Amino acid sequence: MLSRCAHVTIASLLVLGVVLAGCAKRPATTAATAPAPTGAAATTPGGGSTGAGPTTMAPSGETSGTGSGTTMTPTTAAPGARPSPAEFVANENLRDVYFDFDKYDIRPPDAKTLDANATWLKSNPGHLVLIEGHCDERGTNEYNLALGERRAKSAMNYLVSQGVQASRITIISYGEERPVCMQKSEECWAKNRRAHFLVKAR
Repeated sequence: MLSRCAHVTIASLLVLGVVLAGCAKRPATTAATAPAPTGAAATTPGGGSTGAGPTTMAPSGETSGTGSGTTMTPTTAAPGARPSPAEFVANENLRDVYFDFDKYDIRPPDAKTLDANATWLKSNPGHLVLIEGHCDERGTNEYNLALGERRAKSAMNYLVSQGVQASRITIISYGEERPVCMQKSEECWAKNRRAHFLVKAR
């Protein structure tokens, strides 16, 4: 009986592995269309929030590793045309936040970083912000794209709870595709588990 169950379990895992391996590598892009303040530092389990949800945007082209960005095509109605990620640039006033392995909760030290980011964004209302979600190399590509999106959403929800308009925020997940550190160590992986902030003048 145990042997038969073991065979069924192994067969199920192999089928799941084949299905996941067949997924294309594409960044998951989302644009917020309505505020979703929850008062919490992170999204609810599973990546959702208690407020109005964001509009999902589908990339219409592949993204190169050089940071050329992806053209976004709305899959549902949006209040206006969303800019391409390629139009956003880094700003020294906005600092990255980091995450524990396989988590998307905002940690207390990173909440202080997000407070400073929110203060700058509220003082500069003429800028839109792009939040990129990133992961380390462990896990499947599909899983990391989903986790990267949850991390970007957590950062977005925190900024919205601090008074930043959700309509100014776009999020995108690159999963494990854009590491800042290439070594195979926990110290290096910790640098890759991040939400990165870019801005664009309206």
